[in-house]
Amino acid sequence: MRLSRATALLLCTAAVAATTAGCSGATGTGSGGAAAYTVTPTSPAAKGALDSLTWSLYAEPYTLDYALAYDYPPNTVLANVCEQLLRVTPDLKIEPGLAVKYANPDPKTWVYTLRSGVTFHDGTTMTADDVVASLTRHMDPATGSPWGSAFKNVAAITRSGPLEVTIKLDKPDVLLHELLAASPGTVESAAFLRKAGKDYGGPKGKVNCTGPYALDSWAQGDSLTLKKHPAYWDSSLAPKTGTVKFTFIEDPAARTSAFLSGTADGGYMVPSSSLAQLRNTPKGKVYFGPNTAAADLAVLDFKGTLGDLKVRQALSMALDRKNIVKAAAGGVGVPAKAPTARGAWALAPERTDAYFKALPDPVYDVAAAKKLVAEAGATGRKVTLVTSTLAPEISVVANAVQAAGKQIGLDVRLKAVAPEEYSSIFVDPNARKGLDLVITNGYDNTPDPLEFYQYLRTGDFGNYGNWSNPEYDAAFDRANAEPDPARRSELTAELQKIAVRELPIIPLYEAPYSVFLGSRVTGAPTGIAQLYYPWAATIGAAQS
Repeated sequence: MRLSRATALLLCTAAVAATTAGCSGATGTGSGGAAAYTVTPTSPAAKGALDSLTWSLYAEPYTLDYALAYDYPPNTVLANVCEQLLRVTPDLKIEPGLAVKYANPDPKTWVYTLRSGVTFHDGTTMTADDVVASLTRHMDPATGSPWGSAFKNVAAITRSGPLEVTIKLDKPDVLLHELLAASPGTVESAAFLRKAGKDYGGPKGKVNCTGPYALDSWAQGDSLTLKKHPAYWDSSLAPKTGTVKFTFIEDPAARTSAFLSGTADGGYMVPSSSLAQLRNTPKGKVYFGPNTAAADLAVLDFKGTLGDLKVRQALSMALDRKNIVKAAAGGVGVPAKAPTARGAWALAPERTDAYFKALPDPVYDVAAAKKLVAEAGATGRKVTLVTSTLAPEISVVANAVQAAGKQIGLDVRLKAVAPEEYSSIFVDPNARKGLDLVITNGYDNTPDPLEFYQYLRTGDFGNYGNWSNPEYDAAFDRANAEPDPARRSELTAELQKIAVRELPIIPLYEAPYSVFLGSRVTGAPTGIAQLYYPWAATIGAAQS
């Protein structure tokens, strides 16, 4: 469930700390209508080693091909198996990864110096040729990578030395550099890619990367197992657990039962419907971590009823966000003022509070919303919202939107689809036909909010409704050419203002990331950085 690639912003007031870490980058507290909670980037450190652990995913990964990995389940697994040129840390900083350093000698050139002596899981040594093959694969239409648009400004990626890679751009693109800490920067063995062919990333072809764990087995429909990579290059992240078994449990109640029974030692993205139960069990603990995600309504058709700004404004005004937070997020969260979460602004956290204060608060005014619908001549017109059992909050939000629409004169109809069909909406344009709205969990993979706002550019892969605004496109290009993080955040704030004004995406709410850890384990990062940080390597025994 996502809109785009779509916390370390650390908010100092109890009213908003629900969504992020504290102002120093460490902790924050919030109420959000539920019991008080604290947001931290990590759980308590492990005290000992484990032979094995079992981890629950809410769905089976549809692939382990890094170039196609565009959602939580595949990235949660791959974070431990494959690595990128750069790395996002649990407190949402970008640091060197497989590239030990980098340089930007001119606005259109990036040079990456690779670590020496890094080996793939088959024992072969990583070289610049592997990096070139891995990155350019995103640019090949035959690959079908959803990350292809991230490389739209690339003129060439070349081996400029045995351990050096140079990227030449047609125009400045700071965001591409930052995204090398996510799937676009993943490094796979070039020889293995050639050998695996079309089976790469599947149960037959597997993968061969450099991470602390290697793929051991994949029993489709049942489980996936990783084993410790003994020759892993980063001694600070040497795995504390021998094997990690992933099980796939789509039903939220069954997943909760697995946590309570101990058949699953833990899992990210705790079912919101079970938060209260899991926060009060002696069988383990729920931790809340930094998050770059916000729940939104993405408009999929600007030629239909929602093509009129007044109708979008009216629907936004008719939403009782505080009650939606209670029902959909277990009371742990706050109404959203913008499509991006505050936690996505980690590059310049000291400025973020001012940016968000400058935005209007979400207005809940049914009477005014009904009037806007009438002014637009949209009374009685149909709006189709897709819903699914993929996650309980989808149904909750869908019902709330339908009820809100009815109050203001819109005929909001719900179209229920299977979980796999819901996911396809974000990668297949044909799956969006006949739909006006989709509920998303739009998140950034990096701590730069510009990443999220790139997906509203004209023609971008993540611009699902094909919204187009020349003012917005020009503002994006200015921001993406700005190397200074503070100045870039100012330019991104201008993009945010346009998005809030024009509502191609209707913001709903923000909530912290969550992880459940059974009583025998600890050490997991708690936030969304787990999508690219080797989180399983830090998990170990809770008792020595």
